[in-house]
Amino acid sequence: MPALTPTILYRDDDLLVVDKPAGLLSVPARGADRQDCLAARVQALHADALIVHRLDAATSGLVLFARGLEMLRRMSLAFEQRVVGKQYVAVVHGHLAHDTGEIDLALRADADNRPRQIVDALRGRRALTRYQVLERVGAGADATTRVALRPVTGRAHQLRVHLRAIGHPIVGDPLYTPPELSTPSATAASARMHLHAARIAFIHPRTRVALQFDSPAPF
Repeated sequence: MPALTPTILYRDDDLLVVDKPAGLLSVPARGADRQDCLAARVQALHADALIVHRLDAATSGLVLFARGLEMLRRMSLAFEQRVVGKQYVAVVHGHLAHDTGEIDLALRADADNRPRQIVDALRGRRALTRYQVLERVGAGADATTRVALRPVTGRAHQLRVHLRAIGHPIVGDPLYTPPELSTPSATAASARMHLHAARIAFIHPRTRVALQFDSPAPF
């Protein structure tokens, strides 16, 4: 079992906000050796905790849990209605040309290479990501950009595929980094994928108070 300890940042009778470390599954996967996950660890402390949304195992950051089925229904609806604010921080290869922008590219599962997703304008589901450059560092092959990402939709691997599609894959991404960027030196410098769920904001379903939680990126 990896020494990956989630941190509970907020708890009340209705909700939990948990900071997930990179490398830990959000929910169990197939196989006896893939049952350890964030949901199981949180439920060991709070038996009524139900995960509302997921992060990829390689992504760290904030995850919301509902306590009980009624809170799960309410918060799931809030996600569906896109009234939950989410912001991620990533470090990507290269320098983005524009300080702000949108990536509006439809996505679908790659049936021949699961769990990969691909851009498909004809058969994909619409996916929209807004971004803002925070910092550009380095030059040439060592150039990177730190960027804030706001997913408007919530497709699987959306941020990872969108950034790869515009020529700026996330540093350390094990699925979408092209071979020419997967050099030994680059791999050594990026022991993890540089993607972190840094902020979540929503209206508490019971108290109607506006809440916002932040987690600094650990890279």
